[in-house]
Amino acid sequence: MMQEAFPPTSDRVAAAEEQIAEQIKRIEFYITEYSVEILANKMRDGEYVVPRYQREFTWEHDRKSRFIESLIMGLPIPFVFFWEMPDGKLEIVDGSQRLRTIEEFILGELRLDELEQLTHLSGFSFKDLPESRQRKIRNRSIRGIVLNEHADEAARLDMFDRINTGSKAANKAEIRRGALAGPFLDLVIELATDPMFVKLAPMNSKTINERGREELVTRFFAYGDGLEGYKDRPADFMFEYSKTMNRAFAADAALAESYRQRFNRTMSFVQRHFPHGFSRTARGQATPRARFEAIAIGSYRALQENPSLANVSAGDIRVIDWLNSEEFRRVTGADGANAVARLRGRIEFVRSKLAAS
Repeated sequence: MMQEAFPPTSDRVAAAEEQIAEQIKRIEFYITEYSVEILANKMRDGEYVVPRYQREFTWEHDRKSRFIESLIMGLPIPFVFFWEMPDGKLEIVDGSQRLRTIEEFILGELRLDELEQLTHLSGFSFKDLPESRQRKIRNRSIRGIVLNEHADEAARLDMFDRINTGSKAANKAEIRRGALAGPFLDLVIELATDPMFVKLAPMNSKTINERGREELVTRFFAYGDGLEGYKDRPADFMFEYSKTMNRAFAADAALAESYRQRFNRTMSFVQRHFPHGFSRTARGQATPRARFEAIAIGSYRALQENPSLANVSAGDIRVIDWLNSEEFRRVTGADGANAVARLRGRIEFVRSKLAAS
């Protein structure tokens, strides 16, 4: 847990207030209500848009049935979050599974699985219900929150991620993969499984499944290309960077190879000179992000500055002299790790040490 040894300065307090005000402006909204019938019809008519980052995540049949059972029983249904698009349609920020299930049951062929409470309804479709019950279900209302135009794409993705924390949902790397499919993300996915990188960046199975290595590869390129426009929010910065690079890669087919070479050259350097790769110990099963950023991007910057470092033999650069130092532990610590000054500081620390070798 991050702890402060002393009260924050007035400058940090002012910066925090400015950041809070900016974030609030991005998520202004109004609350409304929709009947189940309207929700089903609008889904069918394409008035509600399911964004790409949610399309591949679908409920299993038993979960759909359990949701419909809750709806019929009159249990509270969570808010559905929308964003009002420029053409007046509503993009579903959160709730696409509920809305798709409602459409499938009310207007489609969804037949309920084995139910826990309404056991006599097991196997029913909506059409099997008496007209009076159908009418009551159609008239049920569900509350919605509609975000206004200030909620940019990065803010909506962040909201989706936060709302779904702890549930079976996408994380930030998965969201970027779904929302920003393109040639740059293709390269990120490819390099994340490179055998040398896998060995250098150990992770437990949970982090791997959450696409932790894709996150690191994206940070390597994004931070390596410069921190202009970075505002202490890595997710927003990498989202915009990935979108920009997808366009750049599409316009210049040779760009992918140059970025692949940059990555491979840096990872080969790290493998040769850093005894445990990005891990703290020889048997470590974790790759701390701040440590990765310091070593990977610091090494890349040093190689940029002095390409001849790539030819130095293993053991000729004594990284161990400072790698275990208190100073390195301090610059790669968790306290304020995403602040731009801390990020620049840890990258520069490694770059300067290697440049002086």
